[in-house]
Amino acid sequence: MKADIHPDYHPVVFQDAASDFAFLTRSTMTSDETVKWEDGNEYPVVKVDISSASHPFYTGKQKVMDAGGRIDKFKRRYAAGK
Repeated sequence: MKADIHPDYHPVVFQDAASDFAFLTRSTMTSDETVKWEDGNEYPVVKVDISSASHPFYTGKQKVMDAGGRIDKFKRRYAAGK
């Protein structure tokens, strides 16, 4: 394998801009901003728009479309033509 072709893989804090939620993980992303984490160390922080704390699917606020009514309407419309 070639040496020095992979980006630096280091600890990074991702912070949700929509909620007060942050998590520490490893990534190749970098940032000029830093934050002091719970363990006392400072890590680069990357701000994200949506995470599992604010996404409608994970928070249970997702709107479900009424597919059953649309199917019944389709069947009624094309059953009349027979």
